[in-house]
Amino acid sequence: MVAHDPAIRRITARPDRRCYGMGLGVILLDDVYPGFPGDIRNPSAYPFPIQYEIAEGVDIAQLVRGDAAEKEAILPPILKAARKLECMGCRAIAAECGYFAWFQREIAEAVNVPVFASSLLQIPLAQMLIGPDRVVGILMSGLRFLSERHLTAVGVRPGTNYVLHGAMDDRKIPQFDNLWNRDIRPELPTADYEQAEREIVAVAREFARQHPRMGAMVLECTGFQPFGRAIQSEIEMPVFSWSTLLDYAYSVAVHRDFYGHV
Repeated sequence: MVAHDPAIRRITARPDRRCYGMGLGVILLDDVYPGFPGDIRNPSAYPFPIQYEIAEGVDIAQLVRGDAAEKEAILPPILKAARKLECMGCRAIAAECGYFAWFQREIAEAVNVPVFASSLLQIPLAQMLIGPDRVVGILMSGLRFLSERHLTAVGVRPGTNYVLHGAMDDRKIPQFDNLWNRDIRPELPTADYEQAEREIVAVAREFARQHPRMGAMVLECTGFQPFGRAIQSEIEMPVFSWSTLLDYAYSVAVHRDFYGHV
């Protein structure tokens, strides 16, 4: 019986890499809240190894609500976390929140492994897949903090075939406010799965209803992806989430082998 991959016959150190057999590195926000399985800060549902590094001192409010000067101030700990993940041997780097799109270029320039900083990276692909006569629905956590830079940094051309909606802007998903909104969440953030699913599916359904030409939906928020399948069952169109991005990222960084027969 072969007890290991027969293709691995000799091992050699990679320059400045401390660990081996690593998968994805994830930059985490320095914030305390739980994630359901499928949430990027809960690795239990993923079939590949995940290594975390906290961007020290960077929380949701700073990343999402901060102005350009504040974002400049939090860039050093973000890059420090990315470099630490690279040093640990991670084959690709992702981040916890879709608003990390702001830093896609800076992180990619700082490391020598591929960077998947935001679920929004999938928008150009979704646009190509559905054609110019239909639109991609981008379901954001909060819309008012999205800037043109967030989109252009991940390759989206402003004004093309997409529409936007902020799921949390009108307080229609209180279960997520309980986790991420520092102004109203409890001391120990908590959420009910079934209620959260009902809330986010209802928002996605209404978003799709308002745009009959919608041909795909991109979920910006890492906390939405545990409900990606439920959303897709409701709106019956392709759904791009952090989960689809992470699966793709790992397949790019660690290409699968093929075992079969002829």
